[in-house]
Amino acid sequence: MTMFRTLYGMLALCTLLLAPRTLPAQAAESLRTAEGTQRALPRAPRLPRTAFLENRTLVAAQLSPAGDAVAYLREKKDSRGLWLLPAGGGNARMLVGSTQADQLMWSRDGRWLFLRASRVLSIVGVDGRTGVRVPLGGTERRRVMKLDTSQPAAVLLGERVRAGTGERWRIVRMDARGQRTLLREDAHWIHDVALDAQGRIVALARFEGDHDALYRVRPDGTLREVLRLRPMDRLDLLGMQADGSLLMAGNPGGNFRRVMRLDANDRLQTLHQDPRGEADLDEVVIDPRTQQPLAASYRSTVAATYGIGDAQAVVADIARKLPDRDIGLQAGSGPYARWLVSERAPTLRDPRWYLYDPRNGNLRRILDDPGITANAPKEATLAPKIAIDYTASDGMRVHGFLLLPPGVDPARAPLVAQVHGGPINHFRAGYDGIAQFLANRGYVVFQSNFRGSTGHGRSYTFASNGDYGNGRVQQDIVEGVRWLLAQGIGDADRVGIVGHSFGGYSTLLGLTFQPELFKVGVAGAPPADLGWSMRWLVEAGDQGDLPDRSLRHTLQALSLDATDRATYTRLHAQSPLVNAGKLQRPLVIIAGGADRTVAIREVIHYTATLKALGRPLTLLVEPGGAHSPVDPIPREAYIFAMETMLQRHLGSPAPEPPGQRLRAYLRENLRLAGPEFAEFSSHQRRNPLLTDNSDAQE
Repeated sequence: MTMFRTLYGMLALCTLLLAPRTLPAQAAESLRTAEGTQRALPRAPRLPRTAFLENRTLVAAQLSPAGDAVAYLREKKDSRGLWLLPAGGGNARMLVGSTQADQLMWSRDGRWLFLRASRVLSIVGVDGRTGVRVPLGGTERRRVMKLDTSQPAAVLLGERVRAGTGERWRIVRMDARGQRTLLREDAHWIHDVALDAQGRIVALARFEGDHDALYRVRPDGTLREVLRLRPMDRLDLLGMQADGSLLMAGNPGGNFRRVMRLDANDRLQTLHQDPRGEADLDEVVIDPRTQQPLAASYRSTVAATYGIGDAQAVVADIARKLPDRDIGLQAGSGPYARWLVSERAPTLRDPRWYLYDPRNGNLRRILDDPGITANAPKEATLAPKIAIDYTASDGMRVHGFLLLPPGVDPARAPLVAQVHGGPINHFRAGYDGIAQFLANRGYVVFQSNFRGSTGHGRSYTFASNGDYGNGRVQQDIVEGVRWLLAQGIGDADRVGIVGHSFGGYSTLLGLTFQPELFKVGVAGAPPADLGWSMRWLVEAGDQGDLPDRSLRHTLQALSLDATDRATYTRLHAQSPLVNAGKLQRPLVIIAGGADRTVAIREVIHYTATLKALGRPLTLLVEPGGAHSPVDPIPREAYIFAMETMLQRHLGSPAPEPPGQRLRAYLRENLRLAGPEFAEFSSHQRRNPLLTDNSDAQE
């Protein structure tokens, strides 16, 4: 998630945790200013839980290549429609009344829209014509790669074809009427391609079996290797220039992801990178006509967007009009075409949308009718997200965020450490529904982008050295909490830990190995034995050895490949499962019954182990649920369970009573109810999953 400079600025707060030293005067003053400002504000009104379920009224919005129209997907009651808004003014009109699409792309000629859903690609004309529908996924593993900008209206598809007992991979061009053209067939999975003006593939990036590589494609189809990529190197091909150079985004040959050009002589040049030298490139804006880069955004620390080349003045003007905001940009074709601007912030649940006219500098709000903006919390009721950093006990600088509830004395408030999933992921500075929900309930929220997180450069990710058990990564989180307490932030007697997926695993670690610090935990979809979980993921999970990038090799690079006996033994020995007897603190676990990322059998086995030991525990399982809850009631149940658990053990006002549907859901799906949830379990039914260990992990 993204970062930007808030009213309070970035707090560059550095200290050694095990050997405390005085904070630099300026950083200490910034911290005191932020605390004082938040404490002096009136207490935010207590908002309903449902206010923090992120709004899906406006699903996606895209500017046409000419900048003369905005297409958007909008939820309305039980349907999702495709709408078209003229950029010059006038009313929007509906093109499609019902679609499951959640992404859309314009054709280069602006006459067609490609609507992508999880299982189908639909093509719709702006004049109301209906194009073809193409199934995605399936045995062909068909996927949409990108828009084909060499053609008036076409996309590139990646597909699998059987070849005897093996498989091969095709790149296919498909136009708006369904006409297919085979561009290349290869024995290797191709990540990305670049096309010349005639539509010929001139470069490709593919997986070679133990590494990725970038190739130039000769006119006869043969390949010439240009770059051999290191583990965790990422490369996106953005376009081909008239002089034969390739425009790219990625981190080959460097630490941070950036905008690059590979010239005709295969010399790699950096066109733009984070001026602060601490964040990866998050997004790059390309001119739809010239295919030149116009802007670059960095959101891992302080979110900022910079213009490139002739677009510098335009981007700077937009940024001045939306100060201290995270801006997302889409450009029309040509110097006088309109731009589509999204305004985002930690205190904005839903982005605000504008059209910017470079001819006069006018910034006009759009897509703001009550049906779209209804029920969004007012900004004054939400907590700003403050960027912090701290120095770990081994001297490494660790990044993170802090949310201080308005009108609350942080020294007297309970503190909750929220741990992100992945672990190859990171917290961003944008809106976070869980964090804002907790802050609204009076909790100080700490989000650590511990070493091993992404977004802060390749070396930061690899700094974990595979120590994802009860080791260095967990220590970053623990030391961050202790550092905050030492600065007078949070009540040391009321500290909790919450997280989902890897964050759930970290929650189990915290309650198991740091019970003197963490008094309660909420774990969503937690792997209780990371060694077993990583091995299962590779061998049986739906993120196993996928052709797009072998998970096994990624895990090997991160020293997390549990098919290696030494790695498995190390992670297993440090796991919450093996050390279940040490857990004494109250815990609630929330899981999906059909999770293909963290096996439900692993969650059930751990739960049964704790139950047999008589440990305090609640288990809530969504029948048929995947890795994260999607539907409204399971999502509300998730935060209700979190609020109930934290309130009982850290203190805060009692949760608002659940409605009839939520109460029924809890009664049906609480597989094990601790004392905090006794009212939803009038009788503790015998659950064979918790009393029979026949499905125990091997």
